[in-house]
Amino acid sequence: MESPVASRVARQAGIARHNVKNTAIRLTLIALVLLFLFFFLVIPLVAIFTEAFRQGAGFYFSSITEPDALSAIRLTLLVALIAVPVNTIFGILFAWVMTKYAFRGKSVLMTLIDLPFSVSPVIAGLIFILIFGQHSSFGRWLMAHDINIVFNVPGIVLATLFVTFPFVSRELIPLMQNQGTSAEEASLTLGASGWQTFLKVTLPNIKWALFYGIILCNARAIGEFGAVSVVSGHIRGLTNTMPLQIENLYNEYQFVAAFALASVMSLLAVLTMILKVILENRVKQGSR
Repeated sequence: MESPVASRVARQAGIARHNVKNTAIRLTLIALVLLFLFFFLVIPLVAIFTEAFRQGAGFYFSSITEPDALSAIRLTLLVALIAVPVNTIFGILFAWVMTKYAFRGKSVLMTLIDLPFSVSPVIAGLIFILIFGQHSSFGRWLMAHDINIVFNVPGIVLATLFVTFPFVSRELIPLMQNQGTSAEEASLTLGASGWQTFLKVTLPNIKWALFYGIILCNARAIGEFGAVSVVSGHIRGLTNTMPLQIENLYNEYQFVAAFALASVMSLLAVLTMILKVILENRVKQGSR
């Protein structure tokens, strides 16, 4: 019969072997993830900046300050400055309606909010062409009144609004569902108005999720290509956003200029990710 000491030693040896095995698996998985990130994120990012500065800093800065490049940067930022606030307001209203009220057709609306995620951006652009283009009755009426939607800035804004509108609401809805309505009901019972309740009770509780949704919405607005490509008309200096201008430069074999402008977009993406990490850390600190 095995002694208690020998049994305890055997158990400890088994636990030690199990811990060593778990450590090896953990380190292997971490190494695989780091290797994947290195090859698919770090190397492409380094390649972009390497190509952008291949002909020197002077050529780099001349490429990103060239009139067409500046026009593309301005248009991209303009579209983002319009689309993000509009979708922020819409996202808050939609999340409020979905979580604070019960009504028929609620599930249908919840499904429709995911439509931009399931429909190809190119198809979304074609939809706007069919609605506002010169071959539609509405489009001909707009043209008769000298109102140009497609192949113009309004069409780019509409396409960007479509592909980005779920981001804010999709961040807010799960959080607001978990929070329930008790805090708002208590505020209203104490005599606060609906607006005061929203500003003093609801908004502070959702602010980090709201900021997170805004960051994601802004990132998609800046980088959108498919829908914008269809409705823009690719008019150089007028309707080319940064992704479209990069494509034009690359197709014209101006590779260094294309990578220079791509580096600007990459910097914007890096800044977005830094803001995302900061917000995630603030959320974790606030939940402790």
